[in-house]
Amino acid sequence: MINEHIIIDPDICHGKPCVKGTRIMVFQVLDLLANGKSFQEIISQDYFPDLTMEDIRACVAFANQILQNEEIHLDKELLDIKK
Repeated sequence: MINEHIIIDPDICHGKPCVKGTRIMVFQVLDLLANGKSFQEIISQDYFPDLTMEDIRACVAFANQILQNEEIHLDKELLDIKK
């Protein structure tokens, strides 16, 4: 278990980080947020009514923690192609 809300278990969702007690993957929640959905919309009947506001905050915190600890190496040639 990563924290009280997020787990990584190879037997659940192919080991992708998900909200404890669900099969809702962290990336699914982040995708909804990235597409402009509010916390309230995400916990509505249309999306994930099993989630709490705290679960959504935990997904954001998990992603933040991953990025803070990640060392990113960019390929200069790829950067030149995108210019």
